[in-house]
Amino acid sequence: MPSTGIVKYHVKLSFDVDGLVEKADIIGAIFGQTEGLLGPEMNLNELQKVSKVGRIEVNTTATSTQTNGDALLPMSTDITTAALIAAAIESIDKVGPFVAHFKLEAIDDVRSAKKKEIVDRAKAIVQKWSTKTISEGEEMLKDVSEGGTGKIAAFGREKLACGSGVFDSPWIILVEGRADVINLLRAGFDNALAIEGARIDESIKELCNSKSKVIAFLDGDRAGGFILKELKAMVNIDVVHRAPEGVEVEELTPQQIADILKETAEDMKRETAKPMLKDPNDESIANIAKKVYENLNESLEAVALDDGLNELFKVPVSEVVVKLSAGSGIKYLVLDGIITQRLIDAAKEAGIECVIGHRIANLKNTDGLVLKTFTDLGVA
Repeated sequence: MPSTGIVKYHVKLSFDVDGLVEKADIIGAIFGQTEGLLGPEMNLNELQKVSKVGRIEVNTTATSTQTNGDALLPMSTDITTAALIAAAIESIDKVGPFVAHFKLEAIDDVRSAKKKEIVDRAKAIVQKWSTKTISEGEEMLKDVSEGGTGKIAAFGREKLACGSGVFDSPWIILVEGRADVINLLRAGFDNALAIEGARIDESIKELCNSKSKVIAFLDGDRAGGFILKELKAMVNIDVVHRAPEGVEVEELTPQQIADILKETAEDMKRETAKPMLKDPNDESIANIAKKVYENLNESLEAVALDDGLNELFKVPVSEVVVKLSAGSGIKYLVLDGIITQRLIDAAKEAGIECVIGHRIANLKNTDGLVLKTFTDLGVA
């Protein structure tokens, strides 16, 4: 179609011909046998001249005695004209000397398809560019949605809402309600337990006594203050965190939660982390990070390097876990994102020695891997 024509519809037809014909024969029949049927204003030749009909595309397959195929007419007319043209083509009964049958398969509204493409592309743009400025807590949320950090569970005879990590995490976060537990899961913390106004029974006391640290994370309202007094009377609380004044924990963003719990989480990580491998040392790791940081930062990608620092692959962070496999020769994994437990588990299986990223999430264990952030290494 000439550049001045805007395609509105794709008229799609199928055909079968009782003989061997070429594409040119099909096109000739479409033009020749529809001419004059609908008046001069709907003559295909004339419609092409004024950019109402584009170049007709024909595909054929042939057997020894028959030709089958399909034809597509791009049109910028109204739907009524497109339907009349389609009906006229369906009336074709011969191509050359051979009996033929044409059938309309569809009239696709190109604009609707284009709108869908625009919407899909817009979603992709939003996902890509909003993620470039996404909070670290929201990146933890993504990992939660992929099943990497835990899910909602129940504790005790009261079936109190909790994160699945409550049972084996070395520390626990006491919150007021189920919505708070879910919000902490979104931020990457799966070790929260909701007291839900329930009386603190022996099972909860025993659970708290089994942990190396008990954190109270309560709403920033007056009720949160009363609950804190009750908690302190029944359980040994090591650290108290409160939402901002007048704000409930369930209303916080993942980033706000990550910021509030940051220091406590880092303290616990240092207490529970296994000894790191001595080889390679920090200086050599920093050199590796510097080598890739400039091209990797804000790309949301991960780079795998072998022992000789050769790049084995570069993929989006969201795809890196499925890309890792044993025997791949990867020694260093550097990513523009958060180092999560799910990633650590996959890295261990792949035989990786060192993982470098922007932030290290709340981990249950490190499996002896060397974990570094760009900030630790003085790169960012």
